[in-house]
Amino acid sequence: MIQTILDYAQQQDCSDIHLVANNPPIVRLVGELLRLEMPVLTQEEIMAFIKTLLSHAQLDHYSAGHDVDAAYTDMNGNRYRLNVYRQRGDSAIALRLLRNKIPTIEQLKLPEILKNLAMQPRGLVLVTGPTGSGKSTTLAAMIDFINVNKAHHILTLEDPIEYLHTQKKAMINQREIHKDSSDFSSTLRSALREDPDVILVGEMRDHETISLALTAAETGHLVLSTLHTMGAANTIDRIIDAFPPHQQNQIRSQLSSVLKGVISQALIPRADHRGRIAVHEIMIMTDAIGNMIRENKIVQINSAIQTGTRLGMQSLDANLARLVTEKEISIEDANAVTSSPDQLKRLMSY
Repeated sequence: MIQTILDYAQQQDCSDIHLVANNPPIVRLVGELLRLEMPVLTQEEIMAFIKTLLSHAQLDHYSAGHDVDAAYTDMNGNRYRLNVYRQRGDSAIALRLLRNKIPTIEQLKLPEILKNLAMQPRGLVLVTGPTGSGKSTTLAAMIDFINVNKAHHILTLEDPIEYLHTQKKAMINQREIHKDSSDFSSTLRSALREDPDVILVGEMRDHETISLALTAAETGHLVLSTLHTMGAANTIDRIIDAFPPHQQNQIRSQLSSVLKGVISQALIPRADHRGRIAVHEIMIMTDAIGNMIRENKIVQINSAIQTGTRLGMQSLDANLARLVTEKEISIEDANAVTSSPDQLKRLMSY
């Protein structure tokens, strides 16, 4: 039965599947949850699914009371990222459908400035946004662009590995946390001794990982990573706030010297309801923004983004206004994403 559910989700181009006891299978289609017309799942059926999806070691870890993050490939070769957890004492599974073929920056219709950021010789580039906003796909497209254009050693640290890269011009090694190594911080520390040119850190989860990522960027590596934040200013604040007060001035100084760009994105349903489209805020590091970070004037970064369009920057509201004007998305969906509906309305009137 699990393969029947997976096949349906693939055929309908769903993004996620939720399997919870006492509910029918639930999928996310164009951002909305949809209950399938299938029988209600029992706890026994969910456990049978879990035994199919997890390895023996992962099953032991789950049986010991832990949640499990894993990757799974079905009988048709389709890949999934999954989380196995418990709710109200019952088992549950959340699956994210992954593309087997890595889409290019052009195919995703991402801003061209992402190519420039991917080709930076060193520094820190962050892709941010809420869960399910396509951060991993954007990063995969950027890694693929490097793979095609540079004879570099690319090292990815992921939990779990989502996109499988094939070596083109670059050499790529992909390490999975809890499978090839124990945790992000120790793996990143080890990575610095593995002669990488580019390091992808799946997620900067704690101040130790953030500190190591900054050090890696400082010592001549290009580091790509993600944070669950929206907007460049919020992202910078989140990084600084991860550290105790006595370290924050040092982190501001480090960040101002190594940060190359912040790409914040969200996914919005298309106006014709045929899939979703990515909207972006893009900050490119300049001397002025570096000074704002060092002097703790983060609030001024939004104004710098609005005036930095010739450098490839764009505000989220400007991107939303353009897409509404071009009838790509609805004004209602744009208002659900913007933090300033009045500002959005003014931009649309120009």
